[in-house]
Amino acid sequence: MPDHTSPADTEITLPRLLGALSDPTRLGIVRVLSDGAERGWGQLCAPVAKSTLSHHLKTLREAGVTRTRQEGTRCYVTLRREVLDARFPGLLPALLSAAVADHVGEHVTEREAT
Repeated sequence: MPDHTSPADTEITLPRLLGALSDPTRLGIVRVLSDGAERGWGQLCAPVAKSTLSHHLKTLREAGVTRTRQEGTRCYVTLRREVLDARFPGLLPALLSAAVADHVGEHVTEREAT
């Protein structure tokens, strides 16, 4: 069974966070998750291979940006917004605002739940 552990709140570091958010696809995933809703991995749609999307989700999780919950054979992901806002006040809203303004990550969308 895969390990879907996220780092503790105090173990999230700024360099690792910024590194994870430096990729347009990962920033796009965060944009989709920024509404606070939990999404199944299959609901995220990006023009990359499934293995590449899985890698991006793992990178975000290991940096502490997201939390993954497994239910049976399905995995669900949420943005750790409260934790990130507490650790780095104002950073996430600024990054998301800049991403929207510059159209970064808009290639990542959400599929309708089935």
